[in-house]
Amino acid sequence: MNEEVDWGDGGRDWSHFQFRYNAARQTIQSAEDIHRIIREAAADDAAEGSQWLELQVDPSSYARHLGGLDQAVEVMVGACQDAGRAAGIGIGLLLAVSWGASSKQAERVALLAARYAHRGVVGFGISNDERLGEPEVFVSASRIARDAGLLVAPHTGCYTDHSHVRRCVELLGARRIGHGITAAMSNRTLEILARSQVTMEICPTSYLPLGLFSALAQVPVAAFQRAGVPVALGADDPLIFGTRLIGQYEILRDVHGLNDQALADLASQSVRASTAPAEVTERLLADITRWIR
Repeated sequence: MNEEVDWGDGGRDWSHFQFRYNAARQTIQSAEDIHRIIREAAADDAAEGSQWLELQVDPSSYARHLGGLDQAVEVMVGACQDAGRAAGIGIGLLLAVSWGASSKQAERVALLAARYAHRGVVGFGISNDERLGEPEVFVSASRIARDAGLLVAPHTGCYTDHSHVRRCVELLGARRIGHGITAAMSNRTLEILARSQVTMEICPTSYLPLGLFSALAQVPVAAFQRAGVPVALGADDPLIFGTRLIGQYEILRDVHGLNDQALADLASQSVRASTAPAEVTERLLADITRWIR
């Protein structure tokens, strides 16, 4: 198995990813495009046996093509509902803002997320390069989301240190952290994450192309597990990084040496950390138990 995506000679960092992400995003210019992408994502997941899919998207990226921010969210929510029915799986949508967003912009998106809390929106995220902003800017928006019963799930801890991760938990009430790999370097932060049972969303194939590790074996899944911090495996951006969810589990088996029981435990942690309805969660956990037996 290849240990990296070939993004050319020289150093790799966030800018290499952002360039490719922007190029892909610029092809999406209509409601039909949104429906197609979500429909195909749901079909791909269903083909691999998934029964619950969560998508995080910054609606401001598409607002100008869809008539505004409110209209963009309406299109995305409808697309998730249609795609879920067609594929026979559940889909939850997390509305996100960039770490470079203002507190006012973040509050507006959080209010939109709250409005659709019972129509398929399950969370509020903060995406993009976390070096662009500080958790303090997003306190009010995160409170709006939490008050609506939504998950707060910022991406952080790739380029910023463990304190950025910790402040997302302490200030924003984050229950899941996208990546958060630098938290593994601080015993204090690990203790806080374990005590609050905040789940780390780990996507092994994302980190080499971003220049964060030089080998897949360095991804700190074991460090989180030893500390009692739940881990949910994710595929991040399969279009750009080239590996879907099954491939992430294969890496942990082939590179990290995890056996069937350890992989089943990880899968169970992912299910419990999801926003899936209780009946879906129970069914998925039962399926994992049957598999390991």
